[in-house]
Amino acid sequence: MTIDELGKSLHDCQKCRLASGRTQVVFGVGNPHADIMFVGEAPGLHEDKQGEPFVGAAGKLLTELLESIGLSRKEIYIANVVKCRPPDNRNPQPDEIETCQPFLLQQIKLINPQLVCSLGNFATQTLLGQKVGITKLRGQTFQRPDFMLFPLLHPAAALHQGNLRIPMKEDFQKLKTVLEKMKNPQNTSLASHSTEAQE
Repeated sequence: MTIDELGKSLHDCQKCRLASGRTQVVFGVGNPHADIMFVGEAPGLHEDKQGEPFVGAAGKLLTELLESIGLSRKEIYIANVVKCRPPDNRNPQPDEIETCQPFLLQQIKLINPQLVCSLGNFATQTLLGQKVGITKLRGQTFQRPDFMLFPLLHPAAALHQGNLRIPMKEDFQKLKTVLEKMKNPQNTSLASHSTEAQE
């Protein structure tokens, strides 16, 4: 199965309650062979209307942060843990995440990125498999079985709390360093942290 075929197979997904309130499934967008993938929480209003993740204000900030380290959205792949917009942009519920998680993991497997950047608590906890807050994990690398995980603050959080913009920019500079090390792996090891995140 290709990434496009997986997306088409979910076009009319009815596996959870979110199907009843969505405009469309927001599967993902970007380079299907990307070395770096970004995973957010769930589609918002603009994403639900346009069918693409991160096209609202948070998406604009994400684009600016990417450009600040020399990346374009065409080079990466962007998806969300949950593929349908929760009502009133509420947090996705555990059973909704559980229902959608296999599709996210299949996306990651098909794209096969070297690095997955999780944006915010829900994406980070889903991919790390641990209930640890993003503020304790951000800007670090965690080796997963098939990829390296790099948790980041969610751009929406930085929009709502202006004091988070500086640490978010700092984390993207760390991301730039991680990407440079990926290109020159003989210099140093990326696996600076195990999957055992501590409270």
